[in-house]
Amino acid sequence: MMRVVFMGSSAASAECLRALLREETLEVVGVVTQPDRPAGRGKTLTANPLAQFAEKASLEVIKPESVNSPEAMAKIKAWAPDVCAVVAYGQILRKELLDLPRFGCVNCHFSLLPKYRGAAPVIASVLSGDRMTGVTVMHMGEKLDDGPIMLQSFEPIYPDTTGGALMDDLAIAGGVALAKALRLLEAGKLPNEIPQNHADATYVKKLKKEDGHIVWDSPVLEIERKIRAYSPWPGCFSFLPERFRKKGMQGRVVVTRAEFAKVNEREKEVAAGTVIRLEKNGPVVKGHDTALVLTELKPEGSSLMDGAAFLRGRPLKPFEDILS
Repeated sequence: MMRVVFMGSSAASAECLRALLREETLEVVGVVTQPDRPAGRGKTLTANPLAQFAEKASLEVIKPESVNSPEAMAKIKAWAPDVCAVVAYGQILRKELLDLPRFGCVNCHFSLLPKYRGAAPVIASVLSGDRMTGVTVMHMGEKLDDGPIMLQSFEPIYPDTTGGALMDDLAIAGGVALAKALRLLEAGKLPNEIPQNHADATYVKKLKKEDGHIVWDSPVLEIERKIRAYSPWPGCFSFLPERFRKKGMQGRVVVTRAEFAKVNEREKEVAAGTVIRLEKNGPVVKGHDTALVLTELKPEGSSLMDGAAFLRGRPLKPFEDILS
């Protein structure tokens, strides 16, 4: 029986933990996750998705501000893990911790490494227009996502795939791959690990909410990919004309779905961000080259709605109104 300490924080990491708990040869002896953080309008301290799942599963959970602190290290040593399994944890593990378990620390990363090392690989794959991505299970090194590859699993990206939907699929695939890698590792049957080609490495930064602001003077292909990639978080948004802004609000509107639209000669000449037509499924907004029909939106202070419902409450004027 392999003793596993699991580290993570996200809903995807909870899905991977679920997969490990189904394995008869793996015993999860403890869970390390991030401290509770303020959330919601009331800024109430709230446990992250992994902590909530682990506590419901009656697992012992610790939430150190630093996993490398003496107190956290002492607890992990007391659990006597054979391996630490790490999925979307969000803290750097120092060498002392990497070397603690008998089999080291194993990470499940949601890209085909060495591509998209870093914090937002799933969003990056949709944003780049990739048609294939996957998960990589690797032995962790001291640098960011640079360890030797144990297993990889592949997942297609379809033209209408959103970042959220892809993350859900990869979380399931990641759980399967991670469990398989740990089974093989314990049995001594893992294939030879493959060193990453660091020259091929690419990196993605951690996203902020303001990164979702739509720059309309961009190719519509890029805007449409961004809308899908950033759904549901951080979300792509623009701002409505002044007359549609409620008192005390900025007029922010989140765009969750859009479709490509052609433009005629007159429409080609207008500024990016201009509403050029109103169609039955939503407003048509000019980009740098062609245009997009905004088919699903969430105005500030309102619920998610389709483009037709949006227009009923906000009668935009073609060639006059501009989204900023």
